[in-house]
Amino acid sequence: MSKTKQQKDLPGGIITDIGSTARNKTGSWRTFKPVVNLEKCAGCGICEKFCPEGCITIQKVEGYDKPKCAINYDYCKGCLICMEECPFKAINSVVEEK
Repeated sequence: MSKTKQQKDLPGGIITDIGSTARNKTGSWRTFKPVVNLEKCAGCGICEKFCPEGCITIQKVEGYDKPKCAINYDYCKGCLICMEECPFKAINSVVEEK
């Protein structure tokens, strides 16, 4: 693939393959891991809306009547925005164990 003059002048990288982040698991970058307290989680979806990686979903969890927050740790980079935005303080951070 040859680069146009405009692409050559741009600083940084260029994403040439759309959707590549869905194929590349980025969870290994984490230092801190968000952990959901399902008892406190109201399933409001605020964490899902603020997650920059789209790795949080609100879904049915066995043993609970209402849907709850679920985190896909394969893609969670540990930014903890979900924890900061949760109005119920249902998300805490722990040091990631490798």
